[in-house]
Amino acid sequence: MLLGIGEVIIGLVGIGLTFMMLMYAKRKMDDANSLLVSVEEKHKNIKREIENERKESLLKVKDEIYKRRSDFETEMKRDRLDLDRQQIKINAKEGLLEKKESQLDDLKREIQDKERKINRMSELMQSNEEKLKNLYSDLIVKLENISGLSRDQAKKELADILYAEVNLSNQKWIQKVEEEARQSAKEKSIQIVVSAMQRYTVDQVTHNASSVVHLPKEEMKGRIIGKEGRNIKSLEMTTGMEFVIGETPEIITISGFNPIRREIARRTLEKLILDGRINPTRIEETVAYYEQEMEESIQEYGKKAVLECNVQGIHPEIVTLLGKLYFRTSYSQNVLDHCKEVGMFARMIAEELGLNGDIAMRAGLLHDIGKAVTAEVEGPHAIIGGDIAKRCGESSIVVNAIAAHHEEVPFLSIYAPIVVIADAISASRPGARRETLTAYIKRLEKLEDIANSFSGVKKAYALQAGREVRIIVEEDLLDDEKASVLARDIAKRIEEEMSFPGQIKVNVIREKRSIEYAR
Repeated sequence: MLLGIGEVIIGLVGIGLTFMMLMYAKRKMDDANSLLVSVEEKHKNIKREIENERKESLLKVKDEIYKRRSDFETEMKRDRLDLDRQQIKINAKEGLLEKKESQLDDLKREIQDKERKINRMSELMQSNEEKLKNLYSDLIVKLENISGLSRDQAKKELADILYAEVNLSNQKWIQKVEEEARQSAKEKSIQIVVSAMQRYTVDQVTHNASSVVHLPKEEMKGRIIGKEGRNIKSLEMTTGMEFVIGETPEIITISGFNPIRREIARRTLEKLILDGRINPTRIEETVAYYEQEMEESIQEYGKKAVLECNVQGIHPEIVTLLGKLYFRTSYSQNVLDHCKEVGMFARMIAEELGLNGDIAMRAGLLHDIGKAVTAEVEGPHAIIGGDIAKRCGESSIVVNAIAAHHEEVPFLSIYAPIVVIADAISASRPGARRETLTAYIKRLEKLEDIANSFSGVKKAYALQAGREVRIIVEEDLLDDEKASVLARDIAKRIEEEMSFPGQIKVNVIREKRSIEYAR
């Protein structure tokens, strides 16, 4: 019984499970059907959207095609209008070209007519030229017959006459221009030079390194000579100078070319005489002491000159050379004082001309530094000085002014001739230098020889220490105009053949004297 109930229950449970499974399957089928319906609706919606978008895109494409066609038609109309305008311009230019071609044809015809006229005139001129040549030849023959001269002889005489007349008239004109320029330049130069001299007035005392030593008594000569001459030999060997003990009482002369060594020898001898101890050892010690003292003195004199001239940035080597110039003389003129004076004059002249006075002062102060080493270096002192200045870092203007102050190299700036002028002022002023009698006489004789070498000169005299040459000419051979020409030619010859400071006056005198006696 129980077994039957169990089976019934199991059957019922099985039916229930089956029913549940069927219900679950039905629900799933309903869900699937609803999902299928939803998918179909979505598919239809997507198809409708795609169709709508296709229609919209089609409309947009049609609008764009229409717009592009409108733009193209507008552009075509504009290009057509431009082409029409260009065609109008081309047509106008073609008309202008046709007009110009017509004008060119007219000009060609006119030129051809003128060429024909010119050819006819040229033929006529050639015919007339032949006639003139024949007439000229006939005239020359008649003139030769009348004058008795050939054609070449007449040409030569006419050329000589014209040359003489032109030369005289040209000489008059040149003389007038030169006189005016000379007068103007003389007045201006006098103002500049006088102004410079007035601003630099100094009492000049010539410094000479004394070569004579005075002894307190005559017996001192024997002590200086020493036993068997050992003292004087030691003096000469250590100083490099020659000690001349002559018959003049209480005087010993020191001879030598080196002014610095000569000064050392003089100081050494004076010190030995004052000290009284004279022997070779003492001589060597004293010479060494004064050599050191001389180096200090050279530096002191060089620095003092630089300070006096207020020149900045001078190389120590140049300062030493300036100090050495204190012990050197040129025609009895102290070279260092001369350099300072040239620097002063150069600066004043440059300032008068509106130039840089400091550059002129520098060039003038250093212009003779080459003289301090001329014993050691071969060559002109101006060139040597220029090389030293260049090596010591001086500017090219200063270097050229130093090297060119004797005109051995060309002037490269205005400062070079200024230094030359200042050098001439310092060297040629009265009392600055002494000239030897032989050189003085030779200079006067050279002046007279140059004047006497010209034809028509009767006598020539050199006057005023060679600053004037007075010439007496043959009054019958030279007239007044030719006398002026002669003065100019002589002055030119003097400038070419002689070197002189300042100027030389050429005075040509022509006079006619008639003498009769009343009895």
